[in-house]
Amino acid sequence: MLLSATRRGARLARLLTREQLCSWGRPFETAEQIVAELANNAVLHGHVPGRSFRLALTLSAANTLRIGVTDARTDRTPPRDPQLPYADAESGRGMVLVAALADRWGTEPGPPPCKTVWAEIDASAGGRARHLG
Repeated sequence: MLLSATRRGARLARLLTREQLCSWGRPFETAEQIVAELANNAVLHGHVPGRSFRLALTLSAANTLRIGVTDARTDRTPPRDPQLPYADAESGRGMVLVAALADRWGTEPGPPPCKTVWAEIDASAGGRARHLG
């Protein structure tokens, strides 16, 4: 689904994720949080005026949920090994959270000038959040 690269579009991505996973009868809390972070990053760091971002949710036969958020900025990719920033930093925590919640995540170059940031979780158990205590 294409969504506007605005805060409203990021919020809609989160709500659509909840609705889709509920319709599939799957837990949604972990996926909803991951989508919120990835969509927010697409709006803040991947925004190009006049361009939207794309949200894709895929549930495999092996019950793995793949979340993909595609934006228009290949030149701005998240760090592969996110570290928790200083406590007073205003940003930078999103990918730390995605790495903690997802079983796997990464980036893929798309057709120029796009990139996709993706995350995968075991949809039957709701993701790694169950281990975070």
